[in-house]
Amino acid sequence: MATILVVDDELGIRALLSEILTDEGHTVEVAENAAQARTLRETARPDLVLLDIWMPDVDGITLLKEWSATACLTMPVIMMSGHGTIDTAVEATKHGAMAFLEKPITLQKLLRAVEQGLAKPAPRVEHLISQHHVRGGEHSLAGDGGSALVGSPISMLHAPPIGPQAEQSFDLDRPLREARDAFEKSYFEFHLAQENGSMTRVAEKTGLERTHLYRKLKQLGVDLSRNKRNGI
Repeated sequence: MATILVVDDELGIRALLSEILTDEGHTVEVAENAAQARTLRETARPDLVLLDIWMPDVDGITLLKEWSATACLTMPVIMMSGHGTIDTAVEATKHGAMAFLEKPITLQKLLRAVEQGLAKPAPRVEHLISQHHVRGGEHSLAGDGGSALVGSPISMLHAPPIGPQAEQSFDLDRPLREARDAFEKSYFEFHLAQENGSMTRVAEKTGLERTHLYRKLKQLGVDLSRNKRNGI
């Protein structure tokens, strides 16, 4: 998977994004200011950067301009802000940002923006803006529908089905508990395969809390390791 650099002066945002992206199988580096971001860009060589606009020392737009002017903008950059405007989004993309996300970032838009940012060839610029909502210093990721950035690669659209299929047959001539467990195991294995092993997406899709989902999968004997992307 990819190495992603998250640059944000708020600890809660860094921790939340790091948790979600790590669960997706990525390696995540975090920086709380521009100075740390410069260093990590050189040492970690990230494949993608999530960059906050409003930071106390050097703001994200200034850092983006700096990277662009010094030929350091060798990776996709997605800008983030809780107080962004259309003008800010336009300025960010003018200087090389591939997308703009307004906090709180919806889960689905975050994952799609990251997926498209890492895709080859590079996607066209899109502005992804959700409604601003921050209460009591808490930051949340709401799993709403969102819209796709660009179409899926042709190779993905025409790839043959892999893993458990939607239609399966079950032996009903057995005790109810055994039949139910067999169905539930197949059900979760199907969704894990569909979501490439992402527990975050499976929890969202099945309507279960992630902690409950982990317990359920362990109880059913589902092998999580084989569903992780690239064996991770």
